[in-house]
Amino acid sequence: MLELRNICFTRDNKKILDNINLKIDNNKFIAITGPNGSGKSTLVKMIMGIEKPDSGEIIFEGKDITNLEINERAKLGISFAFQQPVRFKGITVYDLLKIAAGKRITKKEACDTLSQVGLCAKEYVDREVSASLSGGELKRIEIASVVLRKAKLTIFDEPEAGIDLWSFNNLIEVFENLIKTVKGTTIIISHQERILNIADEIILMKRGKIEKIGSSEEILEKTIKENIRCCKKLKEGEK
Repeated sequence: MLELRNICFTRDNKKILDNINLKIDNNKFIAITGPNGSGKSTLVKMIMGIEKPDSGEIIFEGKDITNLEINERAKLGISFAFQQPVRFKGITVYDLLKIAAGKRITKKEACDTLSQVGLCAKEYVDREVSASLSGGELKRIEIASVVLRKAKLTIFDEPEAGIDLWSFNNLIEVFENLIKTVKGTTIIISHQERILNIADEIILMKRGKIEKIGSSEEILEKTIKENIRCCKKLKEGEK
């Protein structure tokens, strides 16, 4: 479905992505994790077209999309959810969902989708997408828009960022339901173990490279062992 071939990207004389090669199959829930500065966000922005590689190719469903603009990639079925969802003053949740669906939908359809992501539809469908909504509420509404968009590939950049623990716990349930009910591939950047545990596959990045690809058990075990080694080195240095 999605293939990255020899992707390289440099900014301010610093190599951000270093010869990335990656294949992602259809209908998978993929998590990308790794230390801050490892190139995770740049990688997914590259897939969406927000950034363009210095060299390499991006192939989506057999088509070379390396030089396509964001709107062209969106038409092909790629969707991107930012860390901080955009607020639209003067637009209701219903209006936003209609725009996301790209077609006329009834209020019942909108309400059904809001219920699917754990929101009381009657309380939200006519509300304005503004500062009156919390971070957790906005994240759920954004996911509802993704469900209606029915994208072939959906990318979430750290959806847990900026929300409280209660909202995060409910967000996990939303993603679990999303995996079961929505067709298409999802790529999610996250450091959270609970999100990593529900992924079909985890991509571990370090210093602009793919360090390892494996199951949650394999990646988490590797990460825990490395953290233990780092702690031991720190303690030895303090002596």
